[in-house]
Order: sequence, then C-alpha cells, then structure tokens
Amino acid sequence: MRIITLAVAVNGLVLHASTTYAFSAKRIIPSISIATSATSSRRPPSSTALSMGIKSSILTKAVAKATENPITAAVTGTAIVGTAAVKLVLDRPSRTYSEDSVAREYDAWTQDGILEYYWGEHIHLGYYNEEEMAAGYKKKDFIQAKYDFIDEMMKLGGIDPSVDSGAKVLDVGCGFGGTSRYLADKLGPKADVTGITLSPNQVKRGTELAAERGLSNAKFTVMNALEMDFPDNSFDIVWACESGEHMPDKAAYINEMMRVLKPGGKFVMATWCQRDDREVPFDKKDKRDLRFLYEEWTHPYFISIEAYKELIDATKLMGPVETADWVTPTIASWRHSVWVGIYDPMGWIFKPTKYVKCVRDAYCLERMHRAFKRGLMQYGMFAATKAKKDE
Repeated sequence: MRIITLAVAVNGLVLHASTTYAFSAKRIIPSISIATSATSSRRPPSSTALSMGIKSSILTKAVAKATENPITAAVTGTAIVGTAAVKLVLDRPSRTYSEDSVAREYDAWTQDGILEYYWGEHIHLGYYNEEEMAAGYKKKDFIQAKYDFIDEMMKLGGIDPSVDSGAKVLDVGCGFGGTSRYLADKLGPKADVTGITLSPNQVKRGTELAAERGLSNAKFTVMNALEMDFPDNSFDIVWACESGEHMPDKAAYINEMMRVLKPGGKFVMATWCQRDDREVPFDKKDKRDLRFLYEEWTHPYFISIEAYKELIDATKLMGPVETADWVTPTIASWRHSVWVGIYDPMGWIFKPTKYVKCVRDAYCLERMHRAFKRGLMQYGMFAATKAKKDE
C-alpha cells in the first residue's frame, strides 16, 4: 500500500489530501481523504466549512475518475486541496471596519484606477428596467445603467431641473463625484453642489474631473458625515447614495442629514439594507453571510429599510417618508460588474499587484448578488420632504 499526502497551509489552517493506493492483482484502487487542522488560535473561516465549498457529488465523480490512474488520483487530490484552499482564503474577510478603514480603502481604490476604469465616475449600482432584463442585462451599457439609476433616483426624490435649477445640493458620501457633477450639470449653472467624502484621493480626483468638464458649481471636501461643519438648514436637497453602509452610527448619519436640510427641502437616499429580522430572526447561515459582507468591504453593519424609516421619523423633522426596495432593477449590477472585467481585462491585467484584490472583489460581488437574490439583503430607497416650521 502506498500513501501520498499533500498539505497546503492557508491562513493558519493546514489542509491535508491523502491519496492511498491499494495494489491488487487486477488494478490499483486509490482513495482520497481530506481533513483540516488548525495551526494557530485564529478563529475558523466565518462563512463556510470546507464541506460547503465542495459538493459531495463532485467529490464522488472526482474519486471515480481517479480510480482509473494513480497519476489522475494525485492530480485530483491536488485540485481538490487547491480549490478548498482558495475558497478558505476568499471566505476570510480581509477589510474589516475600523476608524480609518473607509478613507484608506477608498483612497486605494481611487489611486489604483481599476474601479474608475470599469465603473466610470459612479461608484454605485445601475438601473435595469424590465425590458432590459428580459433582453439580457449584459446587452446594456454598464456605465449607462448608472446614469439611469441617478435619473430614477431624481424622480423618486422629486428633483426636477425646471424647479430646482437654483438648488443648493449636498451629496453625502460622494465618491469621486460622478453624481455630484451629473447633478451640477443637470440642474444648471445656478445650482451649487457640494460633495463630501472621507477620502482625500476622491476629493482630488473629483475636483480634477469637475475642472475638466468646466463645472465650477460642483466642489468637493473631506468631511465626516456624522459631524458635518454646515449650519442648520443649509441645503435645498440632501442626496445620499450608497454611503449609509459605511456609517458606524446610523442614527447620527440620519440626524445630521435632516439637520442641514432646509425646511421644505428634499431628501433622497439609496442604501444597502439587510432584511428586518424582528419577525424572522437570522439563522446561522444568515449571520455568517452578513458577517462576510460587513467585513470584506469595510462595513460596520447594515440595518433594515424599516429601521432607517424609524430613524428618519424619530427626528420629527420630516414629512411622510416614502420607502421602496429596488432589488429587482439593481441586482444585475453585481454580476455585470464581474463580466465587464472579464470581457475587457485591460483595466487590471497590467497591474499584477492588484490581482488578489481583484479576485477578492469579484468573489464579494458574487456573494452580494446571492445575498440580495435570496432576500437577506434589500436595496433601500427613501424620499421625504422636511416639514416647514409652520406645519
């Protein structure tokens, strides 16, 4: 009998693949076993056990194939270990939230240019209507989907260039300013748009792009959305698109936006939400999946659409709050993001130091897609008008 053992160390775990050959008069019969052992006190992978990553049916077929040849058996064992090792690495979140993690990560994303190459100027999901989904989402221009999202969000918020042409606008969590510049252009030269972000690199890039387009009415500054420097009642429109996810204090986030909005002003927000778990609590898989989504892209935590509405209502400053879940028109964005990188590798292929990061981001995009598809996550939309003092 001959035993070949392959061992791969991955993030503090050792994966063992043992291939045993039993020699008989007629044939060589290999068998394959896999086990893991901890090499440190670090906690196990947060989202799955090894068995969740490798289906038993696949293993059965692999072993059956391996019985044909001992070399095949060794190769199969190595492939299984390699696949398991990669999954264990990807399932361990790499960018957990900390006090400076949001600014640091967005500085890095802006500097490497990969996100801008594929997503254009807009770091948010796109909008796909029913006809576009029926025809196949990959037929739609990925960048155009983001512009369509802004137009739809403007409709939800009641933002109309014919009415709001002189509006003073705040874009909370502006990225490198794609939406800020779009609103500055759409609302016209009399409008004044300010975008705030924690990332100095995003401010620099946003300012450069505004200058290139001759948009002097769009400006950007580094500012904490939880402690804004603006006086009360400063803005006619407060816009927040996919920034709430990174906020460690959701109540302060909402309170500050309501504070700086003028009476009669328009508020519109888009943000990723987890489902409300008060009636149906999260099970172990839900909690594992949420933990991964929190920690891979430096999110402190998510809350539900219902919880956000309660925070807005609690300010006692706003009129009726309209809410919606836009999962259906936005969910295609997750996989579309991956496909554009496959179809056009020029944005990352010459940046080998970013390969691991790109793989991790693609994996997280798929995990996001699955979480939204099964209802664990929701795409929250909110619109309200600040009550006037005499109301």
